[in-house]
This record gives sequence, structure tokens and C-alpha cells, in this order.
Amino acid sequence: MDLNAKVDEKTVVCIIEAMKIMNEIQAEVKGLVVEVLVENGQPVEYGQRLFKVKLN
Repeated sequence: MDLNAKVDEKTVVCIIEAMKIMNEIQAEVKGLVVEVLVENGQPVEYGQRLFKVKLN
């Protein structure tokens, strides 16, 4: 996801692989991406924040 990208509740912001299954992650909020908190290929934990979004 690019910085300053507009997202809404159904926008797919990234895909996470878990046990060889690809899971699409939706924004769940409407706003503007202001920061990406993880890099491509970096392991993540359940509940970890991936993006900062400025809400509309």
C-alpha cells in the first residue's frame, strides 16, 4: 500500500501468508494511509498494526 493512498472499509491493503494460505487484509476504516509500519516480507504477529490511517 502506498503512502497517501485513499482507503475505505473494503479496500485490500495487503496480503498475508499464513501456513501457505494467502489472506487478503481489508482496511476496515475509511481514510488516508499516512504510514506503513512493516516492510514487505517481514514476519508479523496477530493483532500487530500494519498501517497508520488518518480517518475521514
